[in-house]
Amino acid sequence: MSFQAYLDNIQTKTGKSPDDFKTMAEQKGYTQNGKLKSNVKAGDIVKWLKGDYALGHGHAMAIYALLKGIKNEGD
Repeated sequence: MSFQAYLDNIQTKTGKSPDDFKTMAEQKGYTQNGKLKSNVKAGDIVKWLKGDYALGHGHAMAIYALLKGIKNEGD
């Protein structure tokens, strides 16, 4: 499955776009100026997304990769 397919499935399941998750991460204090804060770990993001959106581990890690800048939309 491509990274973009993960993002598409997440949006279908949650109704939230990648930009929505970026905005929410900023509001929750996980990111600043669009970049993941150095003290935020993958487990923090996974716990948030599993708890609030019932995402599985792989889909939560896709959002983490997006927030961390490891992957981009369209990859």
